Amino acid sequence: MSAQLQPQSHAHPAGATAPESGPLVEVTYDAFGTPGVVRLTLNRPAAFNALSEALLDALHTQLTALETSDARVVVLAGAGRAFCAGHDLNEMRATPSLEYYQALFARCTKMMLAIRRLPQPVIARVHGVATAAGCQLVAMCDLAVAADTARFATSGVNLGLFCSTPSVPLSRNLLPKAALEMLLTGEFIDALAARRQGLINRVVPLDGLDAEIAALASSICAKPRDAVSAGKALFYRQLEMGAEAAYQLAGQTMACNMMKDSALEGVQAFVDKRPPDWRR
Repeated sequence: MSAQLQPQSHAHPAGATAPESGPLVEVTYDAFGTPGVVRLTLNRPAAFNALSEALLDALHTQLTALETSDARVVVLAGAGRAFCAGHDLNEMRATPSLEYYQALFARCTKMMLAIRRLPQPVIARVHGVATAAGCQLVAMCDLAVAADTARFATSGVNLGLFCSTPSVPLSRNLLPKAALEMLLTGEFIDALAARRQGLINRVVPLDGLDAEIAALASSICAKPRDAVSAGKALFYRQLEMGAEAAYQLAGQTMACNMMKDSALEGVQAFVDKRPPDWRR
């Protein structure tokens, strides 16, 4: 699902034109000058980074490759003036069959769930508009930092198509009435409203966006890798459970975590009143 947009600027200087060239997903290692941070940039700027089938596949491939990499944090960004305008409507209209649409949305779901399966936290870098499946992408990321120029909408209903798949992560991020208002009206909300409603974590001026993300990523990278990856997996698994089962899983996860060298060092460092040395 997409929308007609007048998006904002991102990876290129303000007012510059971002040519649609190169790989569909650009990969940058040690992004923002931070070792261990990998930036994946959606690279269809002329199409507002609409999620074509090829882009869905390219992003899924890159996410899957990072599962066993040395990356500590993944940042998801968009080239050009938009973060992501959702599905490619031109492509969707070219094959109007139930079988095609079922396969397309299954393909998108597979990519979205790959974000959750990653052991590394994924931060959405939102500089412009994020609509429909683009808003879904923001909601699926573990964290999100937005520029004050960013706007968000689940605009499919304006085209007669309720944003059903985006409703899944939206309903798990926002309060139900806030999520449903976005889904039923298709209206845009700004970055401050998105933060109040729980869709994003932080809002900063556009020229401070990269510095804010670098600081957040650096904070995560400073923590033990095994604690971060186990914690992310536990967080999402327990959300889908009842309280008793969630506590059982959390207790077992925490007990196993305590047996790791990183936790033993962290606790000993606290006792010794010194900073932990996780290089040991």
